[in-house]
Amino acid sequence: MTSPPQTPPSQTSSGHQRLLDAAKRCFLADDYHQVSTRRIAELAQVNVSMIRYYFGSKEGLYEEMIRATLNPLLEVLDGEMLATPEGLTDYLRLYYQTMLAAPEFPVLIVRVLALKHGPGRRFVQQLLERGRTRGTQRVDELKQRGLAGPELDPDVLRMAFVSLAMTPMLLKNVFEEQMERPMDADFLNRLASFNGQMMAAGLAALAHPPTHAKDTL
Repeated sequence: MTSPPQTPPSQTSSGHQRLLDAAKRCFLADDYHQVSTRRIAELAQVNVSMIRYYFGSKEGLYEEMIRATLNPLLEVLDGEMLATPEGLTDYLRLYYQTMLAAPEFPVLIVRVLALKHGPGRRFVQQLLERGRTRGTQRVDELKQRGLAGPELDPDVLRMAFVSLAMTPMLLKNVFEEQMERPMDADFLNRLASFNGQMMAAGLAALAHPPTHAKDTL
């Protein structure tokens, strides 16, 4: 029996990252309960004990894999990208780029949330609530600066964004078959521009509704 390492490896070690990459490949390909830790470890070329060492458990690895994928999208909400409505284009572009690297990921999130009780469900809900809270703060800032109408419901805006972001990726294979062309990076970049401009125009219209002169006799 080999002794455990005396000095803990860094969180950014290649073994840690290889486990995350292997977990993503396995969990996107098969149901959670069909994926074994041994299979993940073999794919990552590390000892299976490293899963417990780095992540505590199989579910811990599963959650960290989801966090690593979604965090870049959530962290943007703290930056300047969404300081103006036009930033919605850049945010959609970032979303499409992130999901293009793992097109099965939106399906995985929907599958997780569809279960009343299942691995990662509460964790994903916490991440989504974190995004909802930060998004609401961003909408309030836009209202204060006169870039969004005071009556704008943050949840309505969020639903509109989620619809425009997730639907193309959830139905990617169907759309590609119908269009007979790939939804590649160039296509998604143009889609992000169109959807972002459409949302920005809608926010501008709500912030500055047209005034109509009253009919005079």
